[in-house]
Amino acid sequence: MTARLRLPRAQYFPSKEPALLEVREAFHRAGLRHTRQREAVYAALCASSAHPTAEELHELVRGGDPGLSLATVYNTLDALCNAGLCRRLPNVSAGCRFDADLSDHVHLVLPDGRVLDLPPEVSREVLHALPPALAARIASTTGFPLVSLGVQLIAHPADSPT
Repeated sequence: MTARLRLPRAQYFPSKEPALLEVREAFHRAGLRHTRQREAVYAALCASSAHPTAEELHELVRGGDPGLSLATVYNTLDALCNAGLCRRLPNVSAGCRFDADLSDHVHLVLPDGRVLDLPPEVSREVLHALPPALAARIASTTGFPLVSLGVQLIAHPADSPT
């Protein structure tokens, strides 16, 4: 049986924690040195479908490691992003959020700053609506080849005028 990281539960982190061996292998493949703190932060991020902020991850992981500083969480998230193990989701209403799901998919940003993944079938439909010629034009215009596609849809409160 593979050992699992022991992390406290929180409402926004369902019990889908990666095995410790999976975390270490991901770090090895990415050329990232692994530490106990990095493992805990990455495992918590992988277990989340809520696109947590650094502060939310800090609160979660600190339950199992009271000495963990917020600066360590920020530094870890920077290292994970630079290693290609997660992505930063800029969010004007609630600071940066993070996502370990690197597949092409669509996010729905709610008025309170939460970020949800659209269901996979809806994400595929939105992403396939971008014509390949337009993707090529974007790459040639900016000088940056597109390697991934992510879309953020911004929702307004139901009772606000559009």
